[in-house]
Amino acid sequence: MTIQLSRVSAAATLTVLAATACSTPTATTTDAATTTEGVAVAAAFYPFEFVAKRVVGDVGTVTTVTSPGVEPHDVELSPVTVRTMRNADVVLYLSNFQPAVDDAIESTGTYGLDVAGAFSLGPAGQQAFPGDQPGDANTAFWNFWLDPTLLATYTQGVGEALARLDPANRDTYVTNAANLAQELTSLADQYSAGLAQCARRDIIVSHEAFGYLARAYNLTQVGIAGINPQNEPSPAQVREIRDLVTATGTTTVFTEPLINPAIAESLAADAGIATAVLDPLESVVNGDDYFVVMKRNLDALRTALDCG
Repeated sequence: MTIQLSRVSAAATLTVLAATACSTPTATTTDAATTTEGVAVAAAFYPFEFVAKRVVGDVGTVTTVTSPGVEPHDVELSPVTVRTMRNADVVLYLSNFQPAVDDAIESTGTYGLDVAGAFSLGPAGQQAFPGDQPGDANTAFWNFWLDPTLLATYTQGVGEALARLDPANRDTYVTNAANLAQELTSLADQYSAGLAQCARRDIIVSHEAFGYLARAYNLTQVGIAGINPQNEPSPAQVREIRDLVTATGTTTVFTEPLINPAIAESLAADAGIATAVLDPLESVVNGDDYFVVMKRNLDALRTALDCG
């Protein structure tokens, strides 16, 4: 599977976030820009919450639409949550990732800052990722945050966007965004070094959530369930994965925290290999955060791929 959007082009075009923030916001957003209280941000799910909290710091508020431990694709919004979104100055979200969030933004008229609108998708009709089957344009940016370099660029775009909404606190947003982007760049360097010399480069995962990570670090993901975590593999797909295990000497099938591991565990047991967790970071629990989980993912990959 190939990704037609390079990290360099994605990083360059993601700065459109700042321009996107110039579009006409709601009355609530206009009011926020005239005060020193900072912006009220609603984050659709964890990666956006993580970025928002770091960028806003202590000059604004961040609320989360998807509770910790909840699979974000399937989230259902309560009336209270929808009211929270309506009262926010901006919602950070990814269109087509959470239908309920898309519907709430449309019905409330809330100002939404959409990741998908900030990337260049190339020629008309050409999907950026995964692009392996017709109709996959809706999944173009799922799990882009697993490439720390792209998340760093997104972070800086969010900083600029919030600065435009709330000029009184511009320096705070831009500085906080720059600091987080620097940490993310350092994490990307750790991944590059940690995955540079590995005996294997194929990763078998519960579903194809790791395309951006694989692209960034020259890995090849093989998804048991494809892009949709609810799909079940066909017998032919299972046979292909077993053949891959034999051909490559794969030692590990990766499961995920929010997806039933039964199929992955069965496949691993059948092949006589181990399972380990690779987290797509759509939610966190037990006090974890982005950096903790990403470093745990790196350790899991290094072990599974026998990296020196």
